[in-house]
Amino acid sequence: MQAFTFVKSWARELMDILLLFIGLGVLVQIIFGSASVGFFGGITANLMSFVTQLGEGGFVGLIALFVIIAVMTKKAAPA
Repeated sequence: MQAFTFVKSWARELMDILLLFIGLGVLVQIIFGSASVGFFGGITANLMSFVTQLGEGGFVGLIALFVIIAVMTKKAAPA
């Protein structure tokens, strides 16, 4: 069981780091524009596409958004 706990905590930390990079990428694109940033090139376009797809989904898109938020904000159980 400790192996699963270790892998889950490792995956959660990796997701936290990736979310920080997404936020940083959006900030860099807002400040410098999307053409001048190599590594963070398509983050805002991808986010806008994702939001558009959720919006076109109507009620199903809203449910999907709630599921995504619930998964990303789920806290690990205290050990």
